Amino acid sequence: MTQRQPLLLTDEQMKSFIVNGFLILKTDFPKEFHERLVGQLNEIYDKEGNPGNNILPRIRDLQRVFEHPVVTGALTSVLGQNYLLHTHRHGHYNAVPKPGAWHKDSYWGYDRLRNHHPWWAMIMYFPQDTPQELGPTGVLPGTQFEDGRNFASDEMEEEATAKGEAGTFALIHYDIWHRSTPNLLGNPRFMLKFEFMRTQAPTAPSWDNRTADFAQVAGGEPFAHREIAEDVWNWLSGRTASRAGTKPGDAASVEALAARLKESKEPDALAAAYDLAASGPAGIEALLAALSGGYKKRARIASYGLSTAGADAVPGLTALLGSEDETAVNNAVFALSELRGFADSAVPRVAALLDHPAAEVRRTAVEALGIMSADAGAVVPALVKALSDADTQVRFTAGLSLVRVGPGAADAVPALAGVLEDGNRYVRGHALEALRAIGTPEAHEVLMHELFNTRWCSDTTPASTF
Repeated sequence: MTQRQPLLLTDEQMKSFIVNGFLILKTDFPKEFHERLVGQLNEIYDKEGNPGNNILPRIRDLQRVFEHPVVTGALTSVLGQNYLLHTHRHGHYNAVPKPGAWHKDSYWGYDRLRNHHPWWAMIMYFPQDTPQELGPTGVLPGTQFEDGRNFASDEMEEEATAKGEAGTFALIHYDIWHRSTPNLLGNPRFMLKFEFMRTQAPTAPSWDNRTADFAQVAGGEPFAHREIAEDVWNWLSGRTASRAGTKPGDAASVEALAARLKESKEPDALAAAYDLAASGPAGIEALLAALSGGYKKRARIASYGLSTAGADAVPGLTALLGSEDETAVNNAVFALSELRGFADSAVPRVAALLDHPAAEVRRTAVEALGIMSADAGAVVPALVKALSDADTQVRFTAGLSLVRVGPGAADAVPALAGVLEDGNRYVRGHALEALRAIGTPEAHEVLMHELFNTRWCSDTTPASTF
């Protein structure tokens, strides 16, 4: 079967995704396809329980979902052409009238600093007709940019749900606040959740882009986080740190913004941070002071501003890498990673942080190395070292960073072969993805040997063992 070309998002759809953090889309599989899919799900859940990460090979029709042009087009538009289907995937079952708790998904236990730029996305696929009464997933639009739960009630007028016919799915920013809504009918409701990662920083729009200026795209109703949304649009268009120096302010305006950064609630403090990033050297100094001021929430918010502030922010951020304040170091590494090419001079200092005593700092540093530099020679030795770190999350993040390095990471093949014996499923899974991304004959030999040794029969069940 010839795979159809991805149906890319329009400017209006992309703007809606950036602003709201989700899109509701639909595939056009025939009714019989979804009836067969739901039948398989019911049988497996009844007889075997939740297949967890094995849901894709266990229900092979699901692969067709992720080859559908609406799905591939949505993912390509947001994550670029070479996105990765993550090892973790999960089937959610809901048949209860009680709503789930509002939450953001973790990164497999990793409580990381969440990124406003969409390096990650999720698809939540509904294989049966899912009216509101059956309990579709609910999301709070725009909350992907807010770390805190800045809402009080469980019943929110702003809540949007992924209700619709079979084949409806929600494409969501990984960090949006979401929950399951009450299933008032009591019939089984399945939601199939899959995670996807961007493997390369954007250099140009990967959607059906016709308008360069975010402000000129239709859909101009008032919305929160305009400063962040404009930055994300520019970032997805390949324009790193596009706010740097665009709104130089006098001393009084910078002082007022700095006060908002310190005293305001999170949404307003975030707006102040992004405006300080646009305010030139004085704004950068205010952000650096907040980053190292000893207040974790303020430091995190300041790091978002600094991640868009351009080359002038790099010397101050680099100097903070030697701080005794772990929070300051961690947030400085994050900001440097998002500045990428502007921060090449800091790569050796970031690599040296893989000897830092704090696992949290090492986790952030190992991820940053996969993003910061196009010079594989500057980062691969450090990433190889990270594959043997005592901390599990450092090890599995090293594998994802080597995916981003790709063919330039050929020297990592022996170390990746070694970690295929690791006790953690994601360390092993990410190592396999890294070997595939490296793509040399040596990498393929290790990859194929491991896959054949661990091949899994999707037909084997407790009732049918051979």
